[in-house]
Amino acid sequence: MSAVTLEAEAQLDVPAPSPARPRRRWRQPRYYVTIALFLAPSALPLIALVYYPMVQALWTSLHDWNLIGPKKWVGLGNYEALFKDPGTASIFAHSAQYIAGYIPLVYVGGLAVALALNTALKGRNFFRGIYFLPVVTSWIAVSLVWRWLLNPHSGAVNALLGWFGITGPGWYNDPHWAMPSIIVASVWKDVGFIMVILLAGLQAIPAEIEEAAVLDGAGWWRRLFHVTLPLLSPTTFFVLIISLIGGFQVFDQAYAMTQGGPNDATRTVVLQIYDLTFRYGQAGMASALSMLLFVVILTFTAIQLVGQRRWVHYA
Repeated sequence: MSAVTLEAEAQLDVPAPSPARPRRRWRQPRYYVTIALFLAPSALPLIALVYYPMVQALWTSLHDWNLIGPKKWVGLGNYEALFKDPGTASIFAHSAQYIAGYIPLVYVGGLAVALALNTALKGRNFFRGIYFLPVVTSWIAVSLVWRWLLNPHSGAVNALLGWFGITGPGWYNDPHWAMPSIIVASVWKDVGFIMVILLAGLQAIPAEIEEAAVLDGAGWWRRLFHVTLPLLSPTTFFVLIISLIGGFQVFDQAYAMTQGGPNDATRTVVLQIYDLTFRYGQAGMASALSMLLFVVILTFTAIQLVGQRRWVHYA
């Protein structure tokens, strides 16, 4: 055996030096600085515009304050006054009435339009734009249009009903019809937004599943209730969540169309918060009511999150 070969075998027998143990990144300050820099563009506006106002609202709810003078500590006095005031239950009932009418109508309307525009309809992009147009229209313009349409004396709706011999109600002047009027106007404005969300959900359903159902002889209604709607359940759940939160926060339409009237029939929670703050100068009471609204929304959202396990199907 040559000397070169012996030298090579000797080198092979020498154990390779172990690689240097990398320093754990989470112990390095640079690691946290990098994370902070990446989170800052999103975290700073979130803290400044959401969390800080929430903390301020909670602090203000414990004081008597008219937005000008110094704050006076009252502890839980504002909350106690809210629970003793029968008007609190009334404004929450009005918001619940709005939600009960708004969510089913806007979902069914949005789903019907989404199903129609999910087909090979000629000019469907044009119709998608037409249905979405009210979404980007301001509530002031929408309220003016609907107040004209629902005018008890010269409105187009009562004129149309008159052709069939029906005397139309006072709509937004009648306490029994004021909230339904707001619900109809809200559905007309928001159905395009719900349509876009549901349309995205419909297009995410694999075409193979629909084709298999057709080959099995399933009709349109059977495919809708046994294939389409179950696979659309995650999107439906999202729509219900945002509709419920938006329903509790309804303000623009109630303020623009009726300003809470007649006889406070359309006075919702957020409209009451606005009036308490800027009309009556009771910012502490308004903050307490906003905290109460936050707890109610959080409770209903948590209930939906727990209940969705039984009916939402993720592929």
